Amino acid sequence: MQANHTSSADSMSDALWSGRRFRTFNVNDDFNCQSLRIEIDTSLSSQRVIRVLDELVELRGAARRLRLDNGPEFISAALKQWALRHGVELLHIQPGKPTQNEYIERFNRTFRTEVLDRYVFTTLAEVRRMTDDWQQRYNHDRPHRSLGGLLPVRYAMAS
Repeated sequence: MQANHTSSADSMSDALWSGRRFRTFNVNDDFNCQSLRIEIDTSLSSQRVIRVLDELVELRGAARRLRLDNGPEFISAALKQWALRHGVELLHIQPGKPTQNEYIERFNRTFRTEVLDRYVFTTLAEVRRMTDDWQQRYNHDRPHRSLGGLLPVRYAMAS
């Protein structure tokens, strides 16, 4: 496998101090565990997911495969059309089998533990700022055991 071959994506939910719910859309490269994007807002429709994926294609090119669960934003006709246009194979896991998307599920646990559960947020801007800071450390400062102790960005360059 190589960088940008297979990416995994998933969404998560949490709440601000006020009780207002928000969602995250997380996209990672399976090869080097790099967190490519964490989009945060009160709702994330399939059109928003497509916009994020378009931005990633603009930056890195299209991954060959994208592993997803069966959430409504991931099974839309619009996303299927997007994948067809970009030559991306959508790999939908079986319902109720999150272990089939183990890379992003592991990332989600880490993100929840180190960011979402660690802080009490009052605004979406606060969530975004803390997430951006954490994502930078996750990709550039934090060795990953699964990569032989290398950083995600260095692992991709070394391969």
